Amino acid sequence: MRRRTRELVGVDAASALTAAVTALAMFAVPAPQASAAALTQVSNFGANPGNIQMYLYVPDNVSARPGILVAMHGCNGTARAFYQSTEFASLADRYGFIVVYPQANKSANGLSNCFDVWSDAALRRGGGGDPASIVAMVSYVQQRHNGDPQRVFATGFSSGAMETNNLLAVYPDVFRAGAPFAGVPYGCLGPAGCGDKTPQQWGDLVRNAYPGYTGARPRVTSWHGTADDVLNYGMLQEQVDQWTNVWGISQTPTSTSSPQSGWTRRVFGSGQVEAYTVNGAGHDLPRPGMAAYAIHFFGLDGGAPSPSPTVTPTVTPTATPTVTPTGGSGGQLRGVGSGRCVDVPNAGTTDGTRVQLWDCHSGANQQWTTTSAQELRVYGNKCLDAAGTGNGAAVQIYSCWGGNNQRWNRT
Repeated sequence: MRRRTRELVGVDAASALTAAVTALAMFAVPAPQASAAALTQVSNFGANPGNIQMYLYVPDNVSARPGILVAMHGCNGTARAFYQSTEFASLADRYGFIVVYPQANKSANGLSNCFDVWSDAALRRGGGGDPASIVAMVSYVQQRHNGDPQRVFATGFSSGAMETNNLLAVYPDVFRAGAPFAGVPYGCLGPAGCGDKTPQQWGDLVRNAYPGYTGARPRVTSWHGTADDVLNYGMLQEQVDQWTNVWGISQTPTSTSSPQSGWTRRVFGSGQVEAYTVNGAGHDLPRPGMAAYAIHFFGLDGGAPSPSPTVTPTVTPTATPTVTPTGGSGGQLRGVGSGRCVDVPNAGTTDGTRVQLWDCHSGANQQWTTTSAQELRVYGNKCLDAAGTGNGAAVQIYSCWGGNNQRWNRT
């Protein structure tokens, strides 16, 4: 087991909370581009056990079925300041998704406007607190603005990054992915503390947040600066340890790259977990350009969620494929007209990989199993998934989660 005890000195629960101070004035990020759309406060959005406020940004070109991004400020910050100093709203203008900016109000150790990531209410499913209030905000957007429940994501800085990890742990069935900037692992500020733990110990904290949950887990892309003197850079590896263990994948990266000067990106598994090291950066994230990478990871920019899979051109079927397996058995989906089989290109396993027709073979990427829930599963844990409901909507594989877009009828 790796030990980083000396790296983590001073990052116990009290000091980590004290350290979670917003550094918004330390970086210059372009304000949202001019438009008629504006940040508005929403009252009476639903159950609000955390007694926090909701601010909402709906772009002028909002999509018919928009994705939803929850963007959270740090301690001593505000929803409006985070809206003004980050690029999420301008990206929403470009891509048509909706941004929810919660306004925190908790105080501790001389800090104000922190998100609650330490109380029993906040750390467990059904406990209430800030996480339950934020989920009510998401439900409001789904009901009032036709928000897509399959495309709900969370991001935040410092205290907001902590709440991002918290939401992913407590509500894995609501949030599909998260991007914490300069945060700490889930449970770090709770009774377990922030000291160095094994991946198994970190993972157990997440699993215990929602006992009995067996559905898909959110993907995570975490960012941290090497010169962060507020929340130690060692916290990035602790987050990697936590989420790779939750996903059941290795803590050894499958690829390492440098997408921008001074950035090191590590990818774990087939992209379920990413970690960005920002050389020389302090407690001042996200810097310009970083929000766009997070949006791409979510797939909110219209592309496949990062990392983009390599897809062989899709062959349009001439007839509806015949479903061979029945009642939990496995087999191929063979097109009557083409004689070819539904195939996951290059045996990919990344969520968002589009399927195609291909010459039939015995590979696992052509073996589909029907379930009593009307799913078509491949690899045991990926489902045939419709990315939309209109003509031309992509059909892809995605972690099974029980949605109607993963249920199929034979006709």
